Amino acid sequence: MQKSITHTFLLPVFFCLFCVGAMAQTRISGKITAEATKEELAGISIIVKGKVIGTITDQKGNFSLTTNTPTPFTIAISSIGFQSQEVVINGDRSDLNVALKEQVTLGQEVVVSASRVEESVLKSPVSVERLDIRAFQATPSASFYDAIQNIKGVDMSTQSLTFKSVNVRGFGANGNTRVVQLLDGMDNQAPGLNFSVGNIAGVSELDLESVELLPGAASALYGPNAINGLLLMTSKSPFQYQGLSAYVKGGVMSASNRSTATTPYYDAAFRYAKAFNNRLAFKVGVSYLSAKDWQATDYRDQGFSNGYTLETGNRANNQGYDGINIYGDASANLYSNLYGNGQPGTGADGSSQILGLIASTPIPQAGNRTLPQLTGLTPQQIFNNIIPNLNISRTGYQESELVNYDATNLKLNGALHYRLNENVEAILQANWGTGTTVYTGADRYYIKGFKLGQYKLELKGSNFFVRAYTTQERSGDAYATGILGQGINEAWSGSAAKWFPTYFGTYAQTAFQGYTTAFLTALGSGQSPAAALAAAQATVTNQQSAWLNVARGAADQGRLLPGTAGFQQAFDAVTGKPIPGDATGVGARFLDKTNLYHGEVMYNFSKVIDPKLIELIVGGNVRRYALNSEGTLFARDENGKEFTIDEYGVYAQASKTLADVLKLTGSLRYDKNQNFKAQVSPRLSAVLTVAKVHNFRASFQRGFRIPTTQDQYIDLTTPTAHLIGGLPLFKQRYNFAGSPIYTLQSVQAFGAALQTGGAAALPQALGLLKTAVDPGYDPERVETYEVGYKGLIGNKLFIDAYYYYNRFLNFLGTQTVVQGKQPVSPTNPTSTLQLISAAGRNVYFYPVNSTTQLKNAGWAIGLDYLLPGNYTIGANVSSNYLIDQDQIPTGFVTFFNTPKYRYNLSFGNRNIAGSNFGFNVVWRAQDSFRWESSFANTEATGRQQTIIPAYSTLDAQISKKIPGVKSILKVGGTNLIGKLYQQSWGNPSVGSMYYISLTFDQLMN
Repeated sequence: MQKSITHTFLLPVFFCLFCVGAMAQTRISGKITAEATKEELAGISIIVKGKVIGTITDQKGNFSLTTNTPTPFTIAISSIGFQSQEVVINGDRSDLNVALKEQVTLGQEVVVSASRVEESVLKSPVSVERLDIRAFQATPSASFYDAIQNIKGVDMSTQSLTFKSVNVRGFGANGNTRVVQLLDGMDNQAPGLNFSVGNIAGVSELDLESVELLPGAASALYGPNAINGLLLMTSKSPFQYQGLSAYVKGGVMSASNRSTATTPYYDAAFRYAKAFNNRLAFKVGVSYLSAKDWQATDYRDQGFSNGYTLETGNRANNQGYDGINIYGDASANLYSNLYGNGQPGTGADGSSQILGLIASTPIPQAGNRTLPQLTGLTPQQIFNNIIPNLNISRTGYQESELVNYDATNLKLNGALHYRLNENVEAILQANWGTGTTVYTGADRYYIKGFKLGQYKLELKGSNFFVRAYTTQERSGDAYATGILGQGINEAWSGSAAKWFPTYFGTYAQTAFQGYTTAFLTALGSGQSPAAALAAAQATVTNQQSAWLNVARGAADQGRLLPGTAGFQQAFDAVTGKPIPGDATGVGARFLDKTNLYHGEVMYNFSKVIDPKLIELIVGGNVRRYALNSEGTLFARDENGKEFTIDEYGVYAQASKTLADVLKLTGSLRYDKNQNFKAQVSPRLSAVLTVAKVHNFRASFQRGFRIPTTQDQYIDLTTPTAHLIGGLPLFKQRYNFAGSPIYTLQSVQAFGAALQTGGAAALPQALGLLKTAVDPGYDPERVETYEVGYKGLIGNKLFIDAYYYYNRFLNFLGTQTVVQGKQPVSPTNPTSTLQLISAAGRNVYFYPVNSTTQLKNAGWAIGLDYLLPGNYTIGANVSSNYLIDQDQIPTGFVTFFNTPKYRYNLSFGNRNIAGSNFGFNVVWRAQDSFRWESSFANTEATGRQQTIIPAYSTLDAQISKKIPGVKSILKVGGTNLIGKLYQQSWGNPSVGSMYYISLTFDQLMN
């Protein structure tokens, strides 16, 4: 019976459907040429509008396409460098010959980041910048990522050759967490270590189609953390960009501060893509870079101790020297360690018995009388005469002694695309990168063998997508360089056990003997006791520096020297242990295997609702962070497991164009993270088009930033502080309610008072202690108001200008507090003494909301002008500044790291008079500015000195297209001026690069 139904009913139905489908097919074929040269164009994209179906031209410019789309329909013909054309198809066409015009008009780019729909860059409701394949080819920068810093308003922080952070609108940092970086929709911020990894695990330039930068808040459409900007990178589809392409690049890097000033630089990449019957396509790519990195050699003294400054302090003259790129130079105070917690003879080391020594040591040359008996001074007065109030630091190591500057970067990319039908395309994509580089955070981190993998499955149509991806981070053999320096020093001479006691004891004995000898010598020569005392004090003044050096020499006896077997053994031991180490020694290695899982959907109702009536999109996402540091970085729960973090968000956007001149857009997003209250992010914008070429825009939007995974759950003891997350569980875990916590500034004032007045000052000093107040811990929010203008005048002059104003709510900062290891009791004043003893206290460093409301503003203007002969000249200037800066409390770290003014000039031509020669010259300059970060010493005495000097650079390239071998030869150089510059505090000095590259593309026109 079942067989009869199948034969008599179902098979005829399937046959009829097949016939209808076959009858509905439309076949199109033809040739695409260049209008000016009549050249046959390869690799030109032909897409059925509103569908995913399409094809490209072959090397002779021919194409053919079969589609089931009912006629009439429209095909879009496009390629980078040519003006797009649309053709209405009413039936089969075998003679569709189209001549494309070269695109030389400015401001014709189409962007998708601003509204999540395609729109003209001229009519974007907010500021947006775009770089495409032609811009990558024309840039004189050594890589496309470097070219981003030529965009107006962009600050780049170079931490190494392969690790750079994009910062916009003032609030900048190394590994900026306020700018979200997406690659094909995937967030490539390291989920555990929390920094955007630049392009170390991104995409090869051969596989990159475009870069869009959205400065300012973008949370309304893109969710958490897009509070200051969004960087969207889009790779090439293997359907539209087929064939073999490759490049080789070689050159030299030169900087006078490096161990070897001039070293070679190598970069190579390969990409292959192939499509089968416009249904199945794949691509594979690999790139590899090798070079000697830029070096961080800033040895200025950032300790600001003992009366020295950045410019005056050095290891020779300042015993408390703290070099910026010197590590392991931990410090302690000479006076307080010898005197001890305000109590004579109670210092942390045995040399504190100097008071007893002064009081009781008989001097045979003076009839066995003691020095107090001879001088008439108390032991404390003599102590004060010979023991200076100086900070003493250990002898540290230069960064070059702790880091291998061999920079490498390997990227592997692949994707499989399958068109399920003409409306839906499935994508399976994998990006994997590994590299060795240096990154600056609270420390300088040597990223050795770091790996980041991103794996995505996506279904997309012309009006929707559904994607799921995972970002998987593996920290490799990375370690913290500052902790390594301290660990090597601790390995041969522990601070508490040997080095500082040796130093302090040697100095105390040497100074006591020198003072006594000088006094007795003067007394023996017939001078009065008063004159003898003056002579003894003069000896202290004259010999103190020498005595301090004697003490350092004694403490440094046996110090491990780079290049020796002992140094290497300690190096391996410290880098082999996770932070913070164990009972056998310090550990500098950080372990992280955190994964991010993300699912996202977006739907555009354009096929359901006429876009002329209203254009409506909706979307949402879910996300999970699975923390895994093997207990070295993140806290564990009561079951011994590290935490997961779940969050989700939904959004909607509607836009309406009135009378073809006014476009109104409204967006609203709702987000919820399991640890914080829900966030609502609206955006309202209007774009008014006048005379078709003048576009005026205004917008309001709210952005927010969820604290990073580390800010939420870090639980890490470092040599300087215990880093904890800001969540309530840590305040409970470390008994903040039961054992008082005090502000760092008040404990410092308390210690200084005891240092000056001794034990007698304790009752008064207690009044200086201030209990720390928790100002709260919520997501950071910003409200942004912006107006702008974009216009194209006479098809020659492109103008883009904007002004913005930001008001930050719940600005996320940090707080440092001090807690006694045993509860401090007001009824027992001496219990407070443990607060100034490293052995008796805990120092906690954790994130909090600022009580200060920060406001900043800025503006930028960019001009591009098309000269005769297709020469182009461009210029832009931008400015960012804080409002009411004088009202910001002293000591509050804003992280507002940007020059007030920044300038770019460019001049070039992609094809001079049809000769296939091109060139481009870029000049870039910026003012000096103050840098604030956890790496820089920004205490009140020193923050005004953490200045990044002004600099300017000149980059240039000359290129030659060689059509016969489908290649482009380019010779270029960056920083041709040759003057070293730094872009952020503690980072390397950037020198000059000179390179030559050859790029081959099988479908190059």
